[in-house]
Amino acid sequence: METKFQPGDQVRIRVDAPPHHIRTPAYVQGKTGRIERIHGAYRNPESLAHGGDGLPKTVLYLVRLDQTHIWDHYAPSQDTLLIDIYEHWLEATEGCAS
Repeated sequence: METKFQPGDQVRIRVDAPPHHIRTPAYVQGKTGRIERIHGAYRNPESLAHGGDGLPKTVLYLVRLDQTHIWDHYAPSQDTLLIDIYEHWLEATEGCAS
């Protein structure tokens, strides 16, 4: 399986509001985090939700984000959010080795 990112890579979750079903919550769009794990390649749920075949498969990653970077006025801490994000929602940042 070919992947665009590797564990430890810094990524940005792209901002988009397509007029159809999406699996990426608005509260994490535009935020940066790090790839924690690669789950594998799966049929695209955004296509499947509209009767498509979900192909080609797309890579699903576990992304770790600092809570203080997500929520305004979040008390300084080491709290994190782990969230599954499909590859087509991720962009490389300066901290990305890929």
